[in-house]
Amino acid sequence: MEGELSGVLNRRCVEAAVMTGLALNCHINKKSLFDRKHYFYSDLPAGYQITQQRLPIAANGHLTYSVYMGKKRSQMTTKTVRIKQIQLEQDSGKSLHDDLRSQTLIDLNRAGVGLLEVVLEPDLCCGEEAAIAVRELQMILQALGTSQANMAEGQLRVDANVSVHHPGEPLGVRTEVKNLNSLRFLAKAIDYEIQRQITELENGGEILNETRSFDYKLGCTVSMRDKEGKQDYRFMPEPNLPPLVLYDATSLPADADSQQVVNIDQLRDMLPELPSATRERLVQQYGILPEHSFTLLNEVGLLEFFQSVIKETRAEPKRVINWVLNTLLYYLKQQNLAVSESPVTPAALAELLDLLDSKAISSSAAKQVFEELWKGEGKTAAQIVTEQQLELMQDREALEQLCQAAIDGHPQVVMDVKNRNPKAINKLIGLVRRTSLSRADPTLIKEILERKLSL
Repeated sequence: MEGELSGVLNRRCVEAAVMTGLALNCHINKKSLFDRKHYFYSDLPAGYQITQQRLPIAANGHLTYSVYMGKKRSQMTTKTVRIKQIQLEQDSGKSLHDDLRSQTLIDLNRAGVGLLEVVLEPDLCCGEEAAIAVRELQMILQALGTSQANMAEGQLRVDANVSVHHPGEPLGVRTEVKNLNSLRFLAKAIDYEIQRQITELENGGEILNETRSFDYKLGCTVSMRDKEGKQDYRFMPEPNLPPLVLYDATSLPADADSQQVVNIDQLRDMLPELPSATRERLVQQYGILPEHSFTLLNEVGLLEFFQSVIKETRAEPKRVINWVLNTLLYYLKQQNLAVSESPVTPAALAELLDLLDSKAISSSAAKQVFEELWKGEGKTAAQIVTEQQLELMQDREALEQLCQAAIDGHPQVVMDVKNRNPKAINKLIGLVRRTSLSRADPTLIKEILERKLSL
């Protein structure tokens, strides 16, 4: 929304709100109203905020998300959080607290800018669930183009209302933890606040209906201002903005100017592929596990990386996903790097997987090559294989000799093999591989050994 004095509504904000409502399974109200919410705070120069208290643009939706359950956290369970409403508002300014000088500065650059608020029902039970649900919402907003939803840059902010109660009893008094700007801090703040409230009540104290902030350095929530006695916002209809009327295919006037009306059905037809549909497509298209599809989407840039590798390699998608999730992602996490900062490019990983797929190198050699690629020295996988002599031995006669030498030199192990000790054959294979500096193909070694020992 642009300045309230002009009384002009930002069309793009309305379209974004409708598309977000549709993506979140909401009922879109064809008529919604604007209100003034009065309160006095230094970041609100007008002394009131334009919002939608009585009749918001969308209501009664739900957001589906998945969490890992069980002792080993290997089982995925789908959960749903209800969406109470989606409303259009004006953003306020930003308070910048300078602890060194004991003063607060106000940045009013965003004051009056259109803001979309999604209000969830109290269906989430812990910080981790809240973070997963917000991440799913974030991906939906990004897919729609509603917002880039970068939390670090303030494009998506979360206010968490937290209360505790015994099963079967009414919800307790809630506190609101304001302006959480990362998923990690969101989870930590909620879990801390839950524990703080439980401890307070168990010690005979009471919970105040107050606003709190999260101090990420101390890892705790801190009281900001007490809400008691300050609940009367003196809502009144916004005099400068008439009711917002939307249309669908059945109610659209024949002579309507498409530039002057917002058509709900037209916006529904424009909805892009949403994260849940993308995950289903990935599972069907590449035969990967559902949990792998979640990881691909959750890690920013990982899906694009995976698809780039797929385009450039002959390796099966299952092998690609294994390397992307278990090797690449592991290295990235170890060094706290984003996918975009990976020293190994999709093309380099694709070349490595081609070498592995064509049996030019063993899987252990492939890991060595990846380690070298990770150093970012500009060498290709093929160059590293040649320089370090990692290619698999192709000379069958030489392999036959190595196998015979292992048999001749370890009669006790040979005896164990003939006595059907399942581990003994693996020991012989390991001996041959060690002699060949890991350049011998274990499958081929096993085949030769079994033939020589008449197994």
